[in-house]
Amino acid sequence: MHPQTLRQYDRLGLVVPRRAAGRGRRYSLRDVAKLLEVQRLSHDEGINLAGIQRILALESQVERLERRVEALSARVEPGGRVFAAAASGDVVVVPRGRSVRRGVEEALRQSLVERSETRALVIWSPGRDGGPER
Repeated sequence: MHPQTLRQYDRLGLVVPRRAAGRGRRYSLRDVAKLLEVQRLSHDEGINLAGIQRILALESQVERLERRVEALSARVEPGGRVFAAAASGDVVVVPRGRSVRRGVEEALRQSLVERSETRALVIWSPGRDGGPER
């Protein structure tokens, strides 16, 4: 790539390389891969730089959300949890073996203490007949 192209991408924030002591740009393998993707989108797909910037931002957001889903999925034991709705409308996890009423009360109390966000995620896997797994 032409140095002016690299400077423009740097100014736009498409690829921000690290700087050497003499202010020279130092690109990592990840930066090079991103540069190649920007070049492909620009030349092959005909997407302008503003569109490429938006695409890269959305891809980054998707990656963060996928990592979050993986982390949340790792916390749920397959077939080991039951979800219920509390009177407040919150979705809570009821441990297997607990009555729903008592489990909802305890889970809601615990979720109110631990909660840092107002959103909830429910992971549901359908059983063979289309209903919830047992």
